[in-house]
Amino acid sequence: MTHRQAVWVMVLAALLWSIAGVVTRQLEAASSFELTFWRSAFNALALVVLLALFRGPAMLRELLRNLFSRNSQGSQSSQAGRVLWVSGLCWSVMFTAFMVALTLTSVANVLVTMAIGPLLTALGARLALKHRLPAGTWVAIAVAGVGIAWMYGHQVSAGDPQQLLGIAVALAVPLAAAVNFTLLQHMRSQDAPPDMMGAVLVGAVLSALATLPLAWPLAASAHDIGLLATLGVVQLAIPCLMAVAAARVLSAPEIALLGLLEVVAGVLWAWLGAGEAPSAAVFGGGTLVLLALAGNAMLSWYRVPPTAAAALGSGKDAGKDAGATPDR
Repeated sequence: MTHRQAVWVMVLAALLWSIAGVVTRQLEAASSFELTFWRSAFNALALVVLLALFRGPAMLRELLRNLFSRNSQGSQSSQAGRVLWVSGLCWSVMFTAFMVALTLTSVANVLVTMAIGPLLTALGARLALKHRLPAGTWVAIAVAGVGIAWMYGHQVSAGDPQQLLGIAVALAVPLAAAVNFTLLQHMRSQDAPPDMMGAVLVGAVLSALATLPLAWPLAASAHDIGLLATLGVVQLAIPCLMAVAAARVLSAPEIALLGLLEVVAGVLWAWLGAGEAPSAAVFGGGTLVLLALAGNAMLSWYRVPPTAAAALGSGKDAGKDAGATPDR
């Protein structure tokens, strides 16, 4: 894949991610936990098929062996299994909280709250892995924090508890992402780490299993199931694999910048397709968040020599640059 092709692949992945809100608004009867169940179930099914096609059945067998290994405590297989379970749990929280939040608050509130994930990941890497954060990243974290506080403060003053709950649930997505990607950064420094793409499949299965009892009895119509199947396959499974492929060519700051298209496009689709115009507080706070993320990514880009950018995107240290890890 050339650099130009990787850019377009990442752009398409971000645009596919962005359709979640507007598609969810077209559902007829499915409730919050049922949305998550069907989306995660179809995501898991699609990942099984896609991983078997592109990685081969041996990858799935190795995943099962690592997950259910009963070897000694210090064995490599047992360590890989623990890492896969923790990462899978984080993915499960991300998949579940995202869909539940969409049923409680606006698409713009959810996407802007999720957008702070790269900065929380950078902060997590500083605390857990002792990665040095440049001054620009600290400024970006502060500015993004002001933007989120602006949005949250508006909801507090409006006295709408459901909107506040929706933002709180949405906040679980970037928090889980920060833990997950800090773990992934740590695993990149280890010898022979497990294939962490399998953790995405684990997360989808855990999310589906956890939400099925809460969603029962299932009430989704055939129309709803068709839309939720589209979300599971087209909005989640396929773009996740596309982003992994693009990350082998693009630098980490490029991925962070292109990933912001999800927020912009997602708010636009919800506005045009579901009549959800962002409020002044969401527009103002969201603008601060996006400017902070874009500014930090640009500074990170300039700190990396141009000749090394592609190598950073494909090497073992890809994503270590502060604020460079996408939310999904």
